[in-house]
Amino acid sequence: GLLGEHGVVVPRDINRIRRTLSEIADGRSGGFGGLFVEMLCDIREELAELDARLAGYNQRIKNLYRSNEMCQRIGQIEGIGPITATALVAAVGDKSCFRNGRGDRYLRTMLIHGARAVLGHSAGKTDTRSQWINRMRERRHPNVVAVALANKNARIVWSLLSKDQEYSRGHMV
Repeated sequence: GLLGEHGVVVPRDINRIRRTLSEIADGRSGGFGGLFVEMLCDIREELAELDARLAGYNQRIKNLYRSNEMCQRIGQIEGIGPITATALVAAVGDKSCFRNGRGDRYLRTMLIHGARAVLGHSAGKTDTRSQWINRMRERRHPNVVAVALANKNARIVWSLLSKDQEYSRGHMV
């Protein structure tokens, strides 16, 4: 917004914003007053600090994922990575409280995003799960398929955690 007020239009892309901030702050893109450039330097530093904090949090999530047996177990399911696995385990807490396959809105959203990633890689694969996905894609909208796969993944997670089972790609389709 601040850049836009000064006639600098930057697409909504964090990397382009970083690049533009650096160009202006380093004097490669001129015509701005000293106070404005100073503010942009401060914003660039704040953004770098946030990036460092996010990298630290991501590392903590990865460490938690690696050290938790339940996370490892459900992380074997295609479409469930470290962030989704740790969120599911954190939400579930005591697995005996996980009575059914339904989760909250945040967990459903994460499962759907993971399912969309799986959809992008399923074309041409011959495993049973990919065949199911590809058959469904022939007759349904991709969003419907993503939600169906997310639902299937949620039920697999529920089964793994509630029955203390290991994931087997061949059996859980």
